[in-house]
Amino acid sequence: MKTSKVLTSAANSEPTCAISAIRQSKLLEIALSGDWVLDARLPPLEPVLTQIETKTVEKIIVSTKALGRWDSMLVTELIKLIDYASQKGVAVDKSTLPASIQGLLTLVSAVPERVDAHRDQTRTSWSQALTVSTGKAVQHGKEMLIFVGEMIISTFATLRGQAHFRRQDLWLYIQECGPSALPIVTLISLLVGLILAFVGAVQLSLFGAQIYIANLVSLGMTREMGGLMTAIIMSGRTGAAYAAQIGTMHVNSEIDALKTMNLDPMAFLVLPRMLALIIIMPLLCLYADLMGIIGGGFVTVNFFDVSLTEYLDRTASAVKMKDFIIGFVKCSVFGILIALSGCMRGMQCGRSASAVGDAGTSAVVTAIVFIVVADSVMTVICNRLGI
Repeated sequence: MKTSKVLTSAANSEPTCAISAIRQSKLLEIALSGDWVLDARLPPLEPVLTQIETKTVEKIIVSTKALGRWDSMLVTELIKLIDYASQKGVAVDKSTLPASIQGLLTLVSAVPERVDAHRDQTRTSWSQALTVSTGKAVQHGKEMLIFVGEMIISTFATLRGQAHFRRQDLWLYIQECGPSALPIVTLISLLVGLILAFVGAVQLSLFGAQIYIANLVSLGMTREMGGLMTAIIMSGRTGAAYAAQIGTMHVNSEIDALKTMNLDPMAFLVLPRMLALIIIMPLLCLYADLMGIIGGGFVTVNFFDVSLTEYLDRTASAVKMKDFIIGFVKCSVFGILIALSGCMRGMQCGRSASAVGDAGTSAVVTAIVFIVVADSVMTVICNRLGI
């Protein structure tokens, strides 16, 4: 019988833990003592593993009579010991361990670790990253074309009476994206009008031309900012809601149920939402223009030497019908893009809870990108046409 050296912690201020191993013929008894907690200094397992390496040990018994406090650190060390003994063909008697430790070891061994659980991080070159990004962009473009094509087919089928379209759903969605959005549209439009008035006044006051603040605010709101800010608000409010609603239906297999009942999901779910947003967006744009002009008038009349009559007169002379029409058309296009982005991302959603959140985020990002690009293109076209 041979007794190995007892390994203990060197720091007396720290919780101590110790291992002692006694080998008798082909039996190895490992005694654990002290407190095996996370703040304790671990004694090395190498001397014990060296005795297992000698091929003369057939069975290991673990004694915990002198064991104090313990936590997951002890279980981790036991797992290392059991795995090494298993590789060497040495049996480990777990019956001497406390029942709680035996339960934890049983849970660990019940489900084996996945082979691909630890993935190595590989660095890719910029050319490979560019190729992957280009491939993803092409794939997204194909998916968008497929969605638009299905939407057009469903629209014609609805017009011919061959698709199930619920008119009451249309009015419900108009209520959700129209009157329900008035408070946030009112606040943002008033603030944008205030900002335009203050920014313009700083420069115009250098020339004593504060009267032209009305021109700046009215033209800026009707041609650009009214429709643009409304579209951004609706993309975050309504576009994300559409993506989350339809994505949740995907998760709950409700869309599969509609297909089973021979109902076209595009006509039943997507078309009412798109029509509601296309109808309500121009009206919200006109309302935002009005609120922005009111906000600019509040600043101009109260902080600068301009009367309310002068402000209204300059606004009426500066804004023409074509300016309202340009903003109206832009906001109509924005409504189509927001509805397209929200519904498309919802229909492309995966079947998990995280996928619903990803669909909402992707819908907002896609809608804002489309809005900015479309606004830039339409502004350039208007400039080239002289309108």
